[in-house]
Amino acid sequence: MTDAPFMPKATAVWLVENTTLTFKQIAKFCNLHELEIKGIADGDVAKGIKAYNPILAGQLSRIEIDECSKNPEKDLKLIKKNEEVKIKDRKKPKYTPLSKRQDRPDAILWMCKNTPELTDGQISKLVGSTKGTVSLIRKRNYWNFSNLKPRDPVILALCTQENFQKAIEKAKRRVEREKKAKLREEKKRLKESTEDTTVQE
Repeated sequence: MTDAPFMPKATAVWLVENTTLTFKQIAKFCNLHELEIKGIADGDVAKGIKAYNPILAGQLSRIEIDECSKNPEKDLKLIKKNEEVKIKDRKKPKYTPLSKRQDRPDAILWMCKNTPELTDGQISKLVGSTKGTVSLIRKRNYWNFSNLKPRDPVILALCTQENFQKAIEKAKRRVEREKKAKLREEKKRLKESTEDTTVQE
């Protein structure tokens, strides 16, 4: 299997809606089954999933899409990390332009909605905000919440695709560890409960 794009199902939704690529081409690129792509096209699969533009995210080029649209046998190629036009990690300036100040809350809202597994600390680190601001937005208590519009932090150039994906992978590993720890704790309590019942008898 090839490397999957970031948010494969949302990417597939965008490709179905905005290109003339075959189901097979989209399925192969997104590492999904061809029947899933057909389901997306029919409206049976991925209901409520917002389309994710792989061109703006730097994962596909318009030229690549056009070439593959003309040739159904040609496979889409994911732009590798070393081929990406990388956003340089530079020191954050002490003064943040007014336009960027609005970008950050929008990006935080996007991440709270699309990647809820990320902690407040991870989100604040990615976009250069504070845990307090992230917490308020997550709880919908932010002073300007009604005017926020969820926008992708990578497209807003607040963080790189690479750093974003690393944070998500780290968060998923944490969630998995927590699940296993909870399961072990439940098994331990069940065992102790069984032993107590046996002693009483």
